Amino acid sequence: MTLNTVALELVPPNVERGAQQPVADARKALRLAVDAGIDGRIGHVMMPGMIPEEDDRPVEMKPKVDVLEFWSMIKPELPGVNGLCSQVTSFSDEPSLRRRVTDLVAASIDGIVFVGVPRTMHDGDGPGIAPTDALSIYRQLVDNRGVILIPTREGEQGRFNFKCDQGATFAQTQLLYSDAIVGFLSEFAKTTDSRPEILLSFGFVAKVENRVGFIDWLIRDPGNAAVADEQAFVKTLATSETAARRQLMVDLYKRVIDGVADLGYPLSIHLEATYGASAAAFETFAEMLAYWSPARL
Repeated sequence: MTLNTVALELVPPNVERGAQQPVADARKALRLAVDAGIDGRIGHVMMPGMIPEEDDRPVEMKPKVDVLEFWSMIKPELPGVNGLCSQVTSFSDEPSLRRRVTDLVAASIDGIVFVGVPRTMHDGDGPGIAPTDALSIYRQLVDNRGVILIPTREGEQGRFNFKCDQGATFAQTQLLYSDAIVGFLSEFAKTTDSRPEILLSFGFVAKVENRVGFIDWLIRDPGNAAVADEQAFVKTLATSETAARRQLMVDLYKRVIDGVADLGYPLSIHLEATYGASAAAFETFAEMLAYWSPARL
């Protein structure tokens, strides 16, 4: 089973913003998608399950509406659109995590990306279930079992191969600000028989990034030259005018699609407006999808 989709990220809002905010966010996203002409292309919303992270996070982390509650509120506003989510596993014991996964599947969530500890901790840390263990433990519960793929991270080839062996059916990439994923997947195709679906992630960079630096923080990996190049590209996007910024993103999208299209992986697209939905973001997404989009089944 493949997702074969365009997934638009919708982050559950802060609880303090009130009970009507989820509906307002969904309606705004739908209106912008209609205006950009891509409402018929969006097959899923991706809802990240979030936990507190490093203290230096540029945007303060406040209590969020729970993914299940968020989905129950926005689903009626998005006819024909299904749900995906991420679920942190490393701080839940097996019975608690099993109940959570069962509830997500019962709510018609089509796929779950299992994620682990923040960057300040090591893989396998945390008192709960490692994401790689969740892949196999919940194989019978969840048809579409996802993992995070960071093509610029050292040792990622072996890490990703292990996740595939454990039962991953798809991978959501970290936000892509270079075509490093092309080389990564090309090498992976040469050395393994695994062909999981790849959810290619692209994030719109708003001008406010130049002041806040949230995307820079999300992708950082100190000492990694490949990521330093991506951070430089993000800075270029943030300081470019609207038309130039859109062209740079579309050009990157084309390079990635052209580079991975014939490698044998099922492909889906994940789109994120990191600083919130905007007309500029959706117009950029529309131009990207005009070049290539998964065919809706």
